[in-house]
Amino acid sequence: MGFFNRIYNLWKGFVSIFVGRMEEKHPEIAYENAINGMTEKYAKLKSAAAGLIKHRAQLETRIKKAETELEQVRLDAQTAVDQGEDEAALVLLQRQEELEKMLQEYSADLQQAAKDADAAKESLRALANEIEKLKRERDKVIAQIKDAEARKQIQEQLDGLSVDDDVKALSNVREYAEKVKAEVQIGDELKEGSLEGKLAAIRQKSGTTRASAKLEEMKRARAAAKGGTATEPEGGKSL
Repeated sequence: MGFFNRIYNLWKGFVSIFVGRMEEKHPEIAYENAINGMTEKYAKLKSAAAGLIKHRAQLETRIKKAETELEQVRLDAQTAVDQGEDEAALVLLQRQEELEKMLQEYSADLQQAAKDADAAKESLRALANEIEKLKRERDKVIAQIKDAEARKQIQEQLDGLSVDDDVKALSNVREYAEKVKAEVQIGDELKEGSLEGKLAAIRQKSGTTRASAKLEEMKRARAAAKGGTATEPEGGKSL
Protein backbone atom coordinates (compact mmCIF):
# COMPACT_ATOMS: atom_id res chain seq x y z
CA MET A 1 0.00 0.00 0.00
CA GLY A 2 2.89 2.39 0.80
CA PHE A 3 4.35 1.89 -2.68
CA PHE A 4 1.09 2.77 -4.43
CA ASN A 5 0.63 5.77 -2.15
CA ARG A 6 4.07 7.06 -3.16
CA ILE A 7 3.24 6.52 -6.83
CA TYR A 8 -0.05 8.37 -6.37
CA ASN A 9 1.66 11.25 -4.56
CA LEU A 10 4.33 11.42 -7.26
CA TRP A 11 1.71 11.54 -10.00
CA LYS A 12 -0.30 14.11 -8.07
CA GLY A 13 2.82 16.27 -7.66
CA PHE A 14 3.60 15.98 -11.36
CA VAL A 15 0.07 17.00 -12.30
CA SER A 16 0.23 19.92 -9.86
CA ILE A 17 3.48 21.18 -11.43
CA PHE A 18 2.04 20.79 -14.92
CA VAL A 19 -1.18 22.57 -14.01
CA GLY A 20 0.79 25.28 -12.21
CA ARG A 21 2.86 25.98 -15.32
CA MET A 22 -0.24 25.99 -17.48
CA GLU A 23 -1.91 28.46 -15.12
CA GLU A 24 1.16 30.74 -15.26
CA LYS A 25 0.97 30.83 -19.05
CA HIS A 26 -2.84 31.04 -19.02
CA PRO A 27 -3.90 32.90 -15.84
CA GLU A 28 -7.50 32.99 -17.03
CA ILE A 29 -7.60 29.22 -16.49
CA ALA A 30 -6.59 29.62 -12.84
CA TYR A 31 -9.23 32.27 -12.28
CA GLU A 32 -11.90 30.25 -14.06
CA ASN A 33 -11.07 27.22 -11.93
CA ALA A 34 -11.29 29.29 -8.75
CA ILE A 35 -14.54 30.93 -9.85
CA ASN A 36 -16.05 27.59 -10.87
CA GLY A 37 -15.01 26.07 -7.53
CA MET A 38 -16.58 28.91 -5.58
CA THR A 39 -19.70 28.77 -7.75
CA GLU A 40 -20.01 25.05 -7.01
CA LYS A 41 -19.70 25.76 -3.29
CA TYR A 42 -22.31 28.48 -3.66
CA ALA A 43 -24.72 26.02 -5.27
CA LYS A 44 -24.21 23.50 -2.45
CA LEU A 45 -24.59 26.16 0.22
CA LYS A 46 -27.72 27.44 -1.49
CA SER A 47 -29.19 23.94 -1.46
CA ALA A 48 -28.36 23.59 2.24
CA ALA A 49 -29.87 27.01 2.96
CA ALA A 50 -33.00 26.00 1.11
CA GLY A 51 -33.21 22.93 3.34
CA LEU A 52 -32.90 25.10 6.46
CA ILE A 53 -35.58 27.47 5.22
CA LYS A 54 -37.84 24.53 4.43
CA HIS A 55 -37.27 23.12 7.92
CA ARG A 56 -38.08 26.52 9.42
CA ALA A 57 -41.31 26.67 7.41
CA GLN A 58 -42.25 23.17 8.60
CA LEU A 59 -41.66 24.18 12.22
CA GLU A 60 -43.79 27.28 11.76
CA THR A 61 -46.58 25.09 10.35
CA ARG A 62 -46.29 22.64 13.27
CA ILE A 63 -46.35 25.46 15.80
CA LYS A 64 -49.44 26.99 14.23
CA LYS A 65 -51.17 23.61 14.19
CA ALA A 66 -50.17 22.89 17.81
CA GLU A 67 -51.35 26.33 18.92
CA THR A 68 -54.70 25.77 17.22
CA GLU A 69 -55.05 22.35 18.86
CA LEU A 70 -53.96 23.71 22.24
CA GLU A 71 -56.59 26.42 22.09
CA GLN A 72 -59.24 23.81 21.31
CA VAL A 73 -58.04 21.43 24.05
CA ARG A 74 -58.14 24.21 26.63
CA LEU A 75 -61.68 25.04 25.60
CA ASP A 76 -62.71 21.38 25.70
CA ALA A 77 -61.10 20.88 29.10
CA GLN A 78 -63.00 23.84 30.51
CA THR A 79 -66.23 22.50 29.08
CA ALA A 80 -65.57 19.04 30.57
CA VAL A 81 -64.92 20.59 33.99
CA ASP A 82 -68.12 22.63 33.74
CA GLN A 83 -70.09 19.52 32.87
CA GLY A 84 -68.50 17.44 35.59
CA GLU A 85 -66.75 15.11 33.15
CA ASP A 86 -63.68 14.61 35.29
CA GLU A 87 -62.28 11.66 33.35
CA ALA A 88 -62.52 13.53 30.03
CA ALA A 89 -61.19 16.68 31.64
CA LEU A 90 -58.14 14.75 32.96
CA VAL A 91 -57.36 13.37 29.51
CA LEU A 92 -57.74 16.82 27.98
CA LEU A 93 -55.50 18.42 30.62
CA GLN A 94 -52.79 15.81 29.93
CA ARG A 95 -53.04 16.59 26.23
CA GLN A 96 -52.81 20.28 27.05
CA GLU A 97 -49.55 19.72 28.92
CA GLU A 98 -48.17 17.68 26.01
CA LEU A 99 -49.05 20.43 23.54
CA GLU A 100 -47.55 23.16 25.73
CA LYS A 101 -44.31 21.16 26.06
CA MET A 102 -44.35 20.46 22.33
CA LEU A 103 -44.78 24.16 21.59
CA GLN A 104 -41.81 25.01 23.79
CA GLU A 105 -39.65 22.51 21.90
CA TYR A 106 -40.95 23.71 18.55
CA SER A 107 -40.29 27.32 19.50
CA ALA A 108 -36.69 26.53 20.51
CA ASP A 109 -36.18 24.58 17.30
CA LEU A 110 -37.68 27.42 15.29
CA GLN A 111 -35.35 29.98 16.85
CA GLN A 112 -32.35 27.80 16.02
CA ALA A 113 -33.65 27.12 12.51
CA ALA A 114 -34.13 30.86 11.96
CA LYS A 115 -30.56 31.55 13.12
CA ASP A 116 -29.22 28.81 10.87
CA ALA A 117 -31.19 30.11 7.89
CA ASP A 118 -30.03 33.67 8.50
CA ALA A 119 -26.42 32.49 8.82
CA ALA A 120 -26.75 30.50 5.60
CA LYS A 121 -28.20 33.50 3.75
CA GLU A 122 -25.39 35.70 5.05
CA SER A 123 -22.84 33.14 3.90
CA LEU A 124 -24.52 33.03 0.50
CA ARG A 125 -24.35 36.81 0.19
CA ALA A 126 -20.69 36.83 1.27
CA LEU A 127 -19.79 34.05 -1.16
CA ALA A 128 -21.64 35.76 -4.00
CA ASN A 129 -19.69 38.96 -3.27
CA GLU A 130 -16.43 37.00 -3.28
CA ILE A 131 -17.31 35.49 -6.65
CA GLU A 132 -18.05 38.91 -8.14
CA LYS A 133 -14.89 40.31 -6.55
CA LEU A 134 -12.87 37.46 -8.02
CA LYS A 135 -14.35 38.10 -11.47
CA ARG A 136 -13.37 41.77 -11.26
CA GLU A 137 -9.89 40.79 -10.09
CA ARG A 138 -9.62 38.32 -12.98
CA ASP A 139 -10.42 40.98 -15.56
CA LYS A 140 -8.01 43.46 -13.93
CA VAL A 141 -5.10 41.03 -13.52
CA ILE A 142 -5.44 39.56 -17.00
CA ALA A 143 -5.50 43.07 -18.47
CA GLN A 144 -2.38 43.97 -16.45
CA ILE A 145 -0.61 40.79 -17.56
CA LYS A 146 -1.40 41.40 -21.21
CA ASP A 147 -0.24 45.01 -20.92
CA ALA A 148 2.99 43.93 -19.20
CA GLU A 149 3.59 41.24 -21.84
CA ALA A 150 3.11 43.77 -24.63
CA ARG A 151 5.51 46.20 -22.95
CA LYS A 152 8.02 43.39 -22.41
CA GLN A 153 7.82 42.39 -26.05
CA ILE A 154 8.39 45.97 -27.18
CA GLN A 155 11.28 46.33 -24.75
CA GLU A 156 12.88 43.11 -25.98
CA GLN A 157 12.55 44.30 -29.57
CA LEU A 158 14.13 47.64 -28.68
CA ASP A 159 16.91 45.94 -26.73
CA GLY A 160 17.65 43.61 -29.61
CA LEU A 161 17.45 46.30 -32.26
CA SER A 162 21.26 46.75 -32.51
CA VAL A 163 21.76 43.09 -33.36
CA ASP A 164 18.80 42.86 -35.70
CA ASP A 165 19.49 41.18 -39.03
CA ASP A 166 18.29 44.17 -41.03
CA VAL A 167 20.56 46.51 -39.12
CA LYS A 168 23.44 44.09 -39.56
CA ALA A 169 22.81 44.07 -43.31
CA LEU A 170 22.90 47.87 -43.43
CA SER A 171 26.08 47.86 -41.40
CA ASN A 172 27.67 45.47 -43.89
CA VAL A 173 26.60 47.70 -46.79
CA ARG A 174 28.07 50.78 -45.11
CA GLU A 175 31.30 48.95 -44.41
CA TYR A 176 31.52 47.75 -48.01
CA ALA A 177 30.90 51.29 -49.32
CA GLU A 178 33.72 52.65 -47.14
CA LYS A 179 35.98 49.84 -48.32
CA VAL A 180 35.29 50.52 -52.02
CA LYS A 181 35.79 54.24 -51.46
CA ALA A 182 39.14 53.59 -49.79
CA GLU A 183 40.22 51.28 -52.60
CA VAL A 184 39.35 53.95 -55.19
CA GLN A 185 41.23 56.56 -53.20
CA ILE A 186 44.27 54.31 -52.94
CA GLY A 187 44.08 53.70 -56.71
CA ASP A 188 44.02 57.45 -57.38
CA GLU A 189 46.95 58.05 -55.06
CA LEU A 190 48.99 55.28 -56.70
CA LYS A 191 48.10 56.58 -60.12
CA GLU A 192 49.26 60.09 -59.24
CA GLY A 193 52.63 58.78 -58.10
CA SER A 194 53.15 56.48 -61.08
CA LEU A 195 55.01 57.33 -64.36
CA GLU A 196 51.79 57.12 -66.31
CA GLY A 197 50.20 59.59 -63.94
CA LYS A 198 53.11 61.98 -64.31
CA LEU A 199 53.03 61.73 -68.12
CA ALA A 200 49.30 62.33 -68.11
CA ALA A 201 49.80 65.41 -65.96
CA ILE A 202 52.57 66.67 -68.30
CA ARG A 203 50.38 66.10 -71.35
CA GLN A 204 47.53 67.91 -69.73
CA LYS A 205 49.84 70.81 -68.89
CA SER A 206 51.30 70.80 -72.42
CA GLY A 207 47.82 70.90 -73.87
CA THR A 208 47.00 73.82 -71.66
CA THR A 209 50.23 75.59 -72.79
CA ARG A 210 49.48 75.02 -76.48
CA ALA A 211 45.96 76.27 -76.04
CA SER A 212 47.24 79.36 -74.26
CA ALA A 213 49.78 80.04 -77.04
CA LYS A 214 47.13 79.61 -79.70
CA LEU A 215 44.85 81.97 -77.83
CA GLU A 216 47.60 84.60 -77.67
CA GLU A 217 48.31 84.16 -81.36
CA MET A 218 44.64 84.67 -82.17
CA LYS A 219 44.57 87.79 -80.09
CA ARG A 220 47.65 89.24 -81.88
CA ALA A 221 46.18 88.42 -85.28
CA ARG A 222 42.92 90.11 -84.44
CA ALA A 223 44.76 93.14 -83.08
CA ALA A 224 46.86 93.34 -86.22
CA ALA A 225 43.78 93.08 -88.38
CA LYS A 226 42.15 95.91 -86.53
CA GLY A 227 45.30 98.05 -86.82
CA GLY A 228 45.48 97.59 -90.62
CA THR A 229 41.88 98.60 -91.05
CA ALA A 230 42.46 101.82 -89.13
CA THR A 231 45.49 103.06 -91.31
CA GLU A 232 43.89 102.62 -94.74
CA PRO A 233 41.75 105.82 -94.75
CA GLU A 234 44.72 108.00 -93.91
CA GLY A 235 46.61 106.65 -96.93
CA GLY A 236 43.65 107.43 -99.12
CA LYS A 237 43.63 111.08 -98.03
CA SER A 238 47.31 111.50 -98.82
CA LEU A 239 46.70 110.39 -102.33
